[in-house]
Amino acid sequence: TSPPSSVYPDNETNILIMEAQTPAQIKIRRLRGEDIAAMRDMLHLFGHVFEDIPTYCAAQPDDAYLRALLASDTFIALAVSAGKTTVGGLTAYVWRKYEQARQEIYIYDLAVHEKWRRRGIASQLIENIKSIAQNMGAYSIIVQAHPEDHAAVALYRQSSTPENILTFDVEIAKTAPLK
Repeated sequence: TSPPSSVYPDNETNILIMEAQTPAQIKIRRLRGEDIAAMRDMLHLFGHVFEDIPTYCAAQPDDAYLRALLASDTFIALAVSAGKTTVGGLTAYVWRKYEQARQEIYIYDLAVHEKWRRRGIASQLIENIKSIAQNMGAYSIIVQAHPEDHAAVALYRQSSTPENILTFDVEIAKTAPLK
């Protein structure tokens, strides 16, 4: 794997992956407003990798919604492709903080297709989001992992310090509205 080059200004990094003695060109690029089809491919990949087709595939937003999201400066999507096939991806949100004039990046999803794992792709995605964070002057990058997801925990331990924090999903339907 080549070291991460700056994904800016051309928004892509090429890395060489060996597959059965044959090099396969892998491209990591930041998706923008016009990359709706690539975002849909990444959603399908997430659905399959996370075994959650209903969430990622059954009710995808329309093109206008995805275009606006991808064009936003508060959303980051990195797609990994081998030829025309999406083999990995990362999504993140940029949080503008209120306690100080700074930003943090929250990695929401990171997945690599099962056949493409153990080749440094996830690490390359982390390096790319770190480069983005540095270029935008972000204060930190936050990511969560389920303790039983040993591969994700090992990946994130390579470049961060774990914190013991509980995460709760607050059920909105059962919450009384504010008055």
